[in-house]
Amino acid sequence: MRVIEREVTVLTQDDTLRDRPTQDFIAQLTRQYPVEREIEKSLARKMERRNQGQFSRPSLETLSGYLSNFLADKLDGTFEVSHVRWLNGGASKLQVAFDLAWTEGAGKPRKEALVLRMEPAEALNSNSRLREYELLQAFKGVVPVPDVYFLDEHGDWFPEPALIYSFANGVTKPPATHSGKIAGMGTDFGPELRAQLAPQFLGYLAKIHTFDHTQYDFKSMDAPRVDSTESAVLQLNRAHRVWEEDAGDSAPLMAVAANWLERNLPKLDKVSVVHGDYRSGNFLYDPVSFQFTAWLDWERGYLGDRHRDLAWTTQRMFGHLDTDGKTYMVCGLVPMNTFYREYEAVSGLSVNEDTLHYYRVLNAYQLVATLLATSYRVTRLGRSHQDVLLARLRAMVPSNLNTLATLLKERL
Repeated sequence: MRVIEREVTVLTQDDTLRDRPTQDFIAQLTRQYPVEREIEKSLARKMERRNQGQFSRPSLETLSGYLSNFLADKLDGTFEVSHVRWLNGGASKLQVAFDLAWTEGAGKPRKEALVLRMEPAEALNSNSRLREYELLQAFKGVVPVPDVYFLDEHGDWFPEPALIYSFANGVTKPPATHSGKIAGMGTDFGPELRAQLAPQFLGYLAKIHTFDHTQYDFKSMDAPRVDSTESAVLQLNRAHRVWEEDAGDSAPLMAVAANWLERNLPKLDKVSVVHGDYRSGNFLYDPVSFQFTAWLDWERGYLGDRHRDLAWTTQRMFGHLDTDGKTYMVCGLVPMNTFYREYEAVSGLSVNEDTLHYYRVLNAYQLVATLLATSYRVTRLGRSHQDVLLARLRAMVPSNLNTLATLLKERL
């Protein structure tokens, strides 16, 4: 699998091709940046549908109609949908909670609180509901996850692909804190709560990375070869492609970063399930027992290098300095050095500093592509219901460019 070193930051200077992509432009992106098959489907679908105009969030009444039609096809016998309401949270997804009462086999009545999870026309990250469905199924009983019930893989019943899973009780942060208001960033759990949550946080990450992926027949994920650079290439190509599809502003540093990333591809030593967004804000815990009740947001998961998760989780924007003003707390839970040492101890896996640094650079590169390019393009074209939030997230571009530059200077 070959990655081409480029002298320019974009494939075309004609910005209209990004607003209204042609089949030739999409095909060119596919050839230049080969990615996993399922990711290719998601990215191509996004571009092929981009010229459909602005996205209008369907009303609860409209979504209830889609839901009833979908369930009528999936369930035998009578059912009742009630208490339909919007759920807050998330930077891109539409989430609706509802109660479902139905009759199982032998006339047994059942009632569950469920969540409908669906993308707008375009999200910050194009991904696969099938992949999320499969990962939630695979990790049931391994780590706390919601039970998955239904999947509309291609958006046959809903406006976009959708997933229905159980409603998980719990909180993402202490009710009294004012920190971590945006997507769990910088949440301060306090020393007592840290002692309860940190071991679980590390333990579940270890369980994810040591999970035997061969015991589950994943349809949506491609396993890269060990002792090859395939894993890094596939993820780098994805970040390259997002930048090429969505960029509106030039950023010379992105070309420097792209060339460094292409020259320093690490080899994979073990295929792990990578969660993709393992951090505070994406887990729920019981505020009484302090036990984790659910790990959420698996849609960015894939089979690849565990160092990608380790680099992502330890990013500065997800944590904060402790009261001494010096000690950085990973996701507000554990000091950085302690995090890696305890991860190695509980997982039995090593942490390679060079590989870790590579994925720190890749994560920073991806974040700039997402915040500078995708948030701009989606907001400009009105393709999401979260325009205000996406515009606000774009304010994080300067700090992420600074992070990218700092990481590159350490190795250039």
